[in-house]
Amino acid sequence: MAEIGMGIVGGGYMGKAHAVAMASVGAIFDTALRPRLEMVCATSDASADRYRAAYGFARATSDWRALVADDRVEAVVIASPQTTHRAIAEAAFAAGKPVLCEKPLGASLEDARAMTEAAKASGVAHMTGFNYVRTPATQFARQLIADGRIGRPVYARLEHTEDFAGTDETPGTWRSTGRGQGTMGDLAPHPINCARALMGPIAAVNAVIETVSPKHADPNDDQAQMMLRFASGATGHLMCSRVAQGRKMGYAYEVHGTRGTIRFDGEDQNALHLYVAEGPEAERGFRTILTGPEHPDYLPFCLGPGHGTGYLAQIVIEARDFLQAIHTGHAVWPTFQEGLEVARVVEAAWTSSETGTWIETGYET
Repeated sequence: MAEIGMGIVGGGYMGKAHAVAMASVGAIFDTALRPRLEMVCATSDASADRYRAAYGFARATSDWRALVADDRVEAVVIASPQTTHRAIAEAAFAAGKPVLCEKPLGASLEDARAMTEAAKASGVAHMTGFNYVRTPATQFARQLIADGRIGRPVYARLEHTEDFAGTDETPGTWRSTGRGQGTMGDLAPHPINCARALMGPIAAVNAVIETVSPKHADPNDDQAQMMLRFASGATGHLMCSRVAQGRKMGYAYEVHGTRGTIRFDGEDQNALHLYVAEGPEAERGFRTILTGPEHPDYLPFCLGPGHGTGYLAQIVIEARDFLQAIHTGHAVWPTFQEGLEVARVVEAAWTSSETGTWIETGYET
């Protein structure tokens, strides 16, 4: 067992989640590497020191360059706004330090491509933070599909819908302006990643991206819908929105196969709904599977079936995977390449919305 000094850039919502995950992952998964909360970075010395005291870091700074360059920081977690991701990641890779970067990988396809090239050139571990695909239920769904339990997948419907941008009266924030901070930069990467995880590469998209509730003179996008063509020949639809009234965590999908269907909704993340076309017609129907110790990555958190895992568990699993990649030297999905592939789909969707045509993504994996 060895310690590894962790530096986290960003101390807010996601910075806190990563700090708590790194503090607990060793006990939950008995990891070979045990994180040491070495340094946290925020936009001011006062807020950085506040996060240091609250989360248990040894030190704090308002300069991410100082964090990256520090000898006691041996790996970097980027949990700051997407417009900052590229510079931080490139500096960390230049220093030979592994990086876990929150999605989206960069604020643009150009950023994502440059970051992926830097990651590969560095030879160190790198991951993109797609946490929702790590729930035990979704990991099990991937297994069922891979094992042919529902036959050949022919169609998928996916969404990520929330209502935090609410109404015309909802105050604007930093997320309300700039392409990288809109729904296509913030929410869409998650269901795109999920679509790829369940169905394989997305070959082409036909999208409509809309601003529903302008909050600035130059507002960004609130919702989007896409038709999908997968490389396998399957088709699908994807919807994302931050103005979907009543939806709080609408990370949901339905996959139709030639022998069955799988359904999932993130507002009930410990249940998976499975239909298989077998047995007497009168007895057929969806059955609800409650996650438990028999499902991927559930047992380390809880011995009781149906007791469930939560949002933070996803981040802890992600931390385990990052540490494993560092320790073994073997890449653990989703790497920066996955972040780049998602960025290709996002860029294709923008072009499609602007031109009103189907656009190929140019996927590599």
